Amino acid sequence: MSRRHVTFQCQGEQLVGTIDGEDAAVGLLIVSGGNEIRSGAFGGQAALAARLAELGFAVMRFDRRGIGDSEGQNSGFRGSAEDIRAAQGEFRRQCPSLTRIVAFGNCDAASALMLMGGEGFDHLILSNPWIFEDEADDAAPPPPDAIRARYAQRLRDPKQVLRLFTGKVNAASLKSGIKAALSRSEGPSELLTQMQRAMRDSAVPHTFLAADNDRTGRAFASAWAEDEAPVRRCEGASHAYVEDHAREWLDEQILGILLG
Repeated sequence: MSRRHVTFQCQGEQLVGTIDGEDAAVGLLIVSGGNEIRSGAFGGQAALAARLAELGFAVMRFDRRGIGDSEGQNSGFRGSAEDIRAAQGEFRRQCPSLTRIVAFGNCDAASALMLMGGEGFDHLILSNPWIFEDEADDAAPPPPDAIRARYAQRLRDPKQVLRLFTGKVNAASLKSGIKAALSRSEGPSELLTQMQRAMRDSAVPHTFLAADNDRTGRAFASAWAEDEAPVRRCEGASHAYVEDHAREWLDEQILGILLG
């Protein structure tokens, strides 16, 4: 397995990326979420790239402007479309035999890909898309629809029902959760509306993934209309899919699309 570093330009600023694997017909461009550097949470994206490269795919990761090794000002995910386009162009230059490029983004990286309609990609893998207006509001409670869906899921689990009837559920937390679940939903955020509009105008095939133990993933799965595209959910998975079974599940989802 080979790994090499590349530099390229985005609106006059130098960006740094990493490419795993030799030249291939199919490649995966990983877009980092939040303010994470290209290696990802706990090095998860670097490890994913290595695994896929061993299977014969080319994988590119990069730091957008103002993050990690890249120059410039960090404009957040809403201002990252040009960075993604620049990385896509460099990927094609570095791997000229590419005939198909799939993009993968988790959290607001998925949102960024949706806002640009997946321009230039052959498929989008969109994991736990961020739908909240406040980019820093990761401690806010999930919307009522997501809370109701979570309670419905727990009531279908015999172990959770047993905990409830044996008094092993914190009464204060249960009361707070029920109150939140019964509250009125505020409707879709403006960000979600923009993402829906962009995807409806896009012809790029896309697949949604959600980690079931992640509030961001649950909120998206609850808010997104299933008739627009179903959401594939991984039970017991946290936001970055760090659990063994979740990592294997994520690999299977991505590999299936790369081979498709």
